Amino acid sequence: MTRFSTSHANRDELIAELQAEIKQLARKRRAVILAHNYERPEVQDVADFVGDSLGLSREAAKTSAEVIVFCGVHFMAETAAILSPSKTVLLPDLAAGCSLASTIDAVQLRAWKAEHPGAVVVSYVNTTAEVKAESDYCCTSGNAVEVVNSIPADQDILFLPDMFLGAHVRRMTHRENIHVWMGECHVHAGIDPENIRLQRRLHPEAEFLVHPECGCSTSVLEAMSAGDIDPEGVQILSTEGMIKRPALSNADEFIVATEVGILHRLRRENPSKRFHAANERASCAYMKVTTLPKVRTALEQLRHHITVPPAIADRARRAIERMVAIGGNAKQPLSPVPDGVDPGE
Repeated sequence: MTRFSTSHANRDELIAELQAEIKQLARKRRAVILAHNYERPEVQDVADFVGDSLGLSREAAKTSAEVIVFCGVHFMAETAAILSPSKTVLLPDLAAGCSLASTIDAVQLRAWKAEHPGAVVVSYVNTTAEVKAESDYCCTSGNAVEVVNSIPADQDILFLPDMFLGAHVRRMTHRENIHVWMGECHVHAGIDPENIRLQRRLHPEAEFLVHPECGCSTSVLEAMSAGDIDPEGVQILSTEGMIKRPALSNADEFIVATEVGILHRLRRENPSKRFHAANERASCAYMKVTTLPKVRTALEQLRHHITVPPAIADRARRAIERMVAIGGNAKQPLSPVPDGVDPGE
């Protein structure tokens, strides 16, 4: 056995030992472990549920577990705490922030609202609890179009914080009265049209799955409108939409334009199909700060406990519940070539 294979085997053994220890601790604590699609593979593998932030929070609300270990970023743990106020929500590392959520705070939103009195505020779920509390509706990337379409056409809308998703929603709804906050996710913004052109040259038969937060999404939609890109080969999808798509598609190969952590779950659930990152460097450092030792420590010491003040939680919950009440049967789906409902983040 080579030195490399020996060290690789040792690493696998260490991971397996940590995972077994974490599962034992979780049973002792009556805890459920949730992991976002962008987490490290070994963290995803130890989780009870893997998915997008809102889907995971819904799982948290349904579970009988007393403790929720949220392997994601801070705003996701806040959302779980809002939807599960009687449960203990733990975030393994407080450094797990979000570049998109940090582009706007409650003070900035109140000032923006003052500039547009009477406007309806639609906040992407990737926002802090305080921002959700200042909002009328929340949305995910999978239902943003439907949420906006539920608002009277003559009503001004403040859409935040992602400018690429906002541009996409404006295009899909044909509304000129949507004001978009100029925020972005640094990872998705870094996936640009040049990445896409290269990957499509390398994999001409592959279906192209793109998240609407990506910097390339607007140019892809423009190219589709101009007839430069065949829309049959393109799907604009949330993370959960991407997870479901391979099972519905006849394609054997996919180019995936989102954070690279999702490739682990895609490959695990579709072993006969091939997946290529649109940009191999599209990795979120905030997601990757969560490690197995930190998950173990979170369970051992019940840290870090994420709470949301009741007054803020109540207002934020209202915005989330309004989104959920709209339902899932979108009249104008996210993808230009829809294959069903895509309600995810």
